[in-house]
Amino acid sequence: MLSSLNPAAVAAGDDIPDALTIDGETLSRSDLLGAATSVAERIARAQRVAVLATPTVTTVLAVVGCLIAGVTVVPVPPDAGSAELAHILKDSGAQAWLGEAPEGTDLPVVPVRKHARSWHRYDEPAPASTAFILYTSGTTGAPKGVMLSRRAIAAGLDALARAWQWKATDTLVHGLPLFHVHGLILGVLGPLRVGSPLIHTGKPTPQAYADARGTMYFGVPTVWSRIVDEPDAARQLANARILISGSAPLPVPVFERLRELTGHAPLERYGMSETMITLSTRPDGERRPGWVGTPVDGVETRLRDEAGNPVPRDGESVGGLEVRGPMLFDGYLGRPETTAANWTEDGWFKTGDVAVIDAEGFHRIVGRESVDLIKSGGYRIGAGEIETSLLGHPAVAETAVIGVPDTDLGQRIVAFVVLRNGSGADEQSGDGIAQTLIDHVAAELSIHKRPREIRVVTALPRNAMGKVQKKLLVL
Repeated sequence: MLSSLNPAAVAAGDDIPDALTIDGETLSRSDLLGAATSVAERIARAQRVAVLATPTVTTVLAVVGCLIAGVTVVPVPPDAGSAELAHILKDSGAQAWLGEAPEGTDLPVVPVRKHARSWHRYDEPAPASTAFILYTSGTTGAPKGVMLSRRAIAAGLDALARAWQWKATDTLVHGLPLFHVHGLILGVLGPLRVGSPLIHTGKPTPQAYADARGTMYFGVPTVWSRIVDEPDAARQLANARILISGSAPLPVPVFERLRELTGHAPLERYGMSETMITLSTRPDGERRPGWVGTPVDGVETRLRDEAGNPVPRDGESVGGLEVRGPMLFDGYLGRPETTAANWTEDGWFKTGDVAVIDAEGFHRIVGRESVDLIKSGGYRIGAGEIETSLLGHPAVAETAVIGVPDTDLGQRIVAFVVLRNGSGADEQSGDGIAQTLIDHVAAELSIHKRPREIRVVTALPRNAMGKVQKKLLVL
C-alpha cells in the first residue's frame, strides 16, 4: 500500500497541494507522507494498534503511518460504548492507542504529531499481510473482526477506479465516518491510491457538500435524503461528475429527486466489510433506481436457494447471494469455525444477503437473508421490494418491512412507516392510512406481497451508518 502514496513522485518534487482536507484542515501530499512516515517510525515494532477514528487529520496520519510501517490498524468508532470498546480491544489484541484515546484507557498511548516529518524509506510490506481489522456492526452477536489484507484492498480500490473512471483529476468529497470500508478505505485510501484530492467535510451536511465543489461525492441514503430536502444546496452539485450512494438501499424517490435537482442519476453500489465493493453501476452505463449494477473487475456472483441449488437470473427469483473475487477478506479474527461456515466448499463467500439478478447481469439486493427474506403463504418475498413500493407513496418518508411469526401464513408481512410531514396523512386515522398503504402495495406488486399490518412510528432504529436495525423493531 505504500506505493499508493507514490513516494518516488513526492521525492522528485511532484507534490500535490491540498491533497487532504478534513473539516477545514489541509495537508499537501508531501506533508502527509512526511508526517505519516514520522508516525511509522514510532510504531514500527508494533503488530496491531487501535485508532479512535474521529474525522481528523490525526486519524489519517495514524492510518497511513501504520500502512507505511506494516502495522495492522484496528479502527474504533469514536462513539463506541464501554462494552463494545472493551470487546474490540480484547478481541483484536491491540497493543496501544495511536493518536487520540478515550478516557480511562489501560493501553499505552502513542501520540501523532502533525508537524513532525521523516523521509525514511520503508520496504513495502508483504501483500498478504493484514492491513485492517474492521469490526462488524454486531447485528448477530458480538462484533466480529474482519481481516483485510493489503492485496485485497489494492485489488478492490483498483477495480473501483476502473468502474468509476476515477482519475487523479477528480476531487472526492464526503463526510462519512472513518471506521469502516465506505468512509475510510474507499473514502481515504481510494484518493491516496488514485492520486486525487480529498475533501472530508467533517459532517455530511448539504451546505458543506455544496461548498466543497468536488467532482465525486460519496453519501449514504440519509445524506442524499437531506440534500434533496435542501434544493439550493443540491443544485450546486450539478457540476460534479458522479454522485455515489451506498451502505444501504437508496429510496427511489430520493434517486429521482437527485436526478431532477442535479442532473445526475446517482451511482449505486454494493459491498460489505468482508468483500469491499463487488457490484456497481457505471458512469457510462445504465442506472436503475433500486439496482446496484454489475460485478466490478475480477468479481463473480451467483444465487443459491436454501438447498444450494442455482436460482434463475430472471430478475424476479430471489436467492442467497454468493461472491468471489480478489478483494475478499481473509477470515474473522480468531473464529475459524465462523469463517468456514460462511464459505462454500467450492470457494464462494456467502454474503448473507438475498438478491435477484436479471438476464443482463444487473443485481437488486433484497436485503439480509435473516430478516429480509420473508416466507409467507408458501411464497419467498423480499422485504426490499415492498419497502421500495411504500417509499413511492407520497405519504411515506421512511419504512422498514419485516416478517413476524404467523400460525396461518408462516410469516406475516408487517411494515413500520414514518410519515412525511405535510403529506396530510397524519390527518387520517391510523386505520385509514394503513389501508391506503396496503392497497398501494397490492396494486403495484403481487397481492401476496402486501403488508398485512402497517405500524406508524416516529423514527426507525438505525446504526451509525444509517442502516435500519430491524431486529430492534418490536410489535
